[in-house]
Formats: sequence, C-alpha cells, structure tokens
Amino acid sequence: MIDRKLLLVEDDPQDEALTLRALKKAGVCNWIDVVRDGQQALDYLFGEGEFTEQANEPLPAVVLLDIGLPKISGLEVLARLRENKRTRLLPVVMLTSSDEPEDRLRSYRSGANSYVRKPVGFAEFAATVAQLGVYWMATNQPGHEDGHAN
Repeated sequence: MIDRKLLLVEDDPQDEALTLRALKKAGVCNWIDVVRDGQQALDYLFGEGEFTEQANEPLPAVVLLDIGLPKISGLEVLARLRENKRTRLLPVVMLTSSDEPEDRLRSYRSGANSYVRKPVGFAEFAATVAQLGVYWMATNQPGHEDGHAN
C-alpha cells in the first residue's frame, strides 16, 4: 500500500462502492476519503466548512472527480481548484459516465489531468479504477515533495 491519500468525489452510492472496492482490492493506497457533492469537495480541499480541522493537512495525491455532482458541478470544482495557488497543481482525474465530447473538451480546457469514462460492466469498471489507482498513487510523482501543490 502507498502512504498517500486519494479523494473520491462521487454522488452515486453504487459507483462509490465499486470504486472503493476496486481501489482496495488493488492495494494502491491506505487512505481514501469520499465526499458526495461539489461543495463538500471544495470544503475538503480548501479546509473550510466541516473540514476546517484539516486545513493544514497535505493535499491528496489525486482527486477522482465526477462531472455530474449536486450543488456544484465537477467542472466548476475543477475550475476553482485551478484558480487557487494551493490546488493549482493537484492532479484531477475526471471519472465520469459522460461520453459527451463537450464535457471531455471542457474538462481538459479547465485543467483536468485525465478524463476517464466509467465503463458499464463491473469487471471493466474495476480494472479501470485499479489501473487509475496504480498510476496516480504508485507511479505518478506528486507536484511537490511533501504532497502540497503550492
């Protein structure tokens, strides 16, 4: 297991459960935090609201971000992350069921590091998530030594 944190931003309980199961089975990280809407994601990453106690903690190694989130869309979350000095370099993978070319283009234009469409079948979904976890948690080197993307 890798001693870095991953943040999953997912509002669908079934997709959340499948993602967590695949990541844990792949053994790619010790800590996986989950938030379920765009506002929670921003509060978590900026240490605000219910997450004020972790304002000075290192950022996660990667954020797996759905596009279609309640309160604030994943694309808006991504745009706000890229506007902030602390989160500008934070790796963000859009993990979404959207196959719309415009969503893909907007994601990359807004600074997404990767765009991955959620496969429909469980086995393919699990394999895709495991590959993402291995790459971003074990292979990829973070933007800053201590996990802060300042």
